[in-house]
Amino acid sequence: MGLLKVAGLARSTFYYQLNGLQKIDKYATLKAKIKTIFTYHKGRYGYRRITSVLRQESFLVNHKTVQRLMGQLQLKSLVRPKKYRSYKGSIEGIAPNFLQQQFSAQRPNQKWVTDVTEFHVYGQKLYLSPIMDLYNGEIISYQIAPRPTLAMVSTMLSKAFTCLGPDDKLIMHSDQGWQYQMAVYREELAQKGITQSMSRKGNGLDNAAMESFFATIKSEFFYLNKFCNIDELQVGLSDYIHYYNHERIKLRLDGLSPVQYRLRSQPFYS
Repeated sequence: MGLLKVAGLARSTFYYQLNGLQKIDKYATLKAKIKTIFTYHKGRYGYRRITSVLRQESFLVNHKTVQRLMGQLQLKSLVRPKKYRSYKGSIEGIAPNFLQQQFSAQRPNQKWVTDVTEFHVYGQKLYLSPIMDLYNGEIISYQIAPRPTLAMVSTMLSKAFTCLGPDDKLIMHSDQGWQYQMAVYREELAQKGITQSMSRKGNGLDNAAMESFFATIKSEFFYLNKFCNIDELQVGLSDYIHYYNHERIKLRLDGLSPVQYRLRSQPFYS
């Protein structure tokens, strides 16, 4: 105790600090697991998705606890970017808004949404044109090209049509982008018996599901990486979309990925 006198430290204070140092962090295992999940998903998961993964792995934890621990670990979510706009006025034809912001579907191939977004890499541009099935948020078809041409959209459509069954009654929704007004595009939909739907002018909420996907792919993938050229970006986009469909969970899908949810709910759908 002579050292305590020399240091001018009370005995009670010394043992209080000593006991504090000897305490075991009861959240050590949980923190390590949170770090593992956060790192595996490259910072894309916030506390709610991480909570869902933890519960699937038998960790009985409250989302507020996960949020607090992520704060202690300085694991932060990402911001949402804006999107490329393809509207150039009325060109050939504007379809009614049949979707009416009803972004849920009871089965696959009931409601599809589409749009085009733009990426920049060292002065070069790359465009992504996907189709999302609103049943489970799955990207069922996409095309990537250096220019937002009608051919890009048509190729995407041709790939998506392979998912359709003979009895599917489908609504295809988009904004009023020039590609979706062209007669060729509208005829391709009509030949498949697909009802075309368009957002109201200047109303991004009418296509909010696709807006959300573009915000997600940019914040979770594009802004987290560096690319030497658009070829690298194109490979990365394809990899991310596979991850998004097969691995990235959605809370509204009971903590499953889009493909997992489809296979569980519609085991005979392909």
